[in-house]
Amino acid sequence: MKSKNIKPWEIVKLGLILMVYTAAACVGLAFVYAKTKAVIDKQETANLEAAIKELFPDADGFSDIKGTIPNHDSGVIFENEYRITLKNKLIGAAIQASGGGYGGPIKVLVGVKADGTISRIKIMSHSETPGLGANAEKANYFVDKSAGITFYDQFAGKVVADPFEPKNDIIAITASTITSRAISGIVRVVGRAAAQWLLSTEGAQP
Repeated sequence: MKSKNIKPWEIVKLGLILMVYTAAACVGLAFVYAKTKAVIDKQETANLEAAIKELFPDADGFSDIKGTIPNHDSGVIFENEYRITLKNKLIGAAIQASGGGYGGPIKVLVGVKADGTISRIKIMSHSETPGLGANAEKANYFVDKSAGITFYDQFAGKVVADPFEPKNDIIAITASTITSRAISGIVRVVGRAAAQWLLSTEGAQP
């Protein structure tokens, strides 16, 4: 049986066809990525705005100041920093920071008022154990049921100079000391860094 000889122009033709299909696939993927990224970015912005509104209900504006607030603790990473304003006056700062928990990194958004107190905190993401460390973000899990206080509620109003230590001034999550300590540590580092920055920033309104 004789083998069919492939002519050079046929090889070129096949190569061109493959190039066209590859280019079309790349364009299609780029289009899908661009559309998807736009949707994801929009949702992330909406989530951030809602979270900051939870931390500072009275604020009417915020701006990104990433890299502005010094962090002297290598165990906590400042991922994003925000200047919080009311009628164009600086009233606080919010920092999204991450630190190591029991199951992996825990991301917490911490709000700090110009008077050196924590406004509120919000756990943005975590990989803690369901039913244990994961209870930190649950609105129906109370560390003090009689008073209706959740784990993250207890941080609101605390002075940044407080110890922020579970079993001392922080009520730990049952059987989740590591998670409780990790979140408390993040809040302590962020609180003190943000308060120092606010104290040194002209125009901050307590």
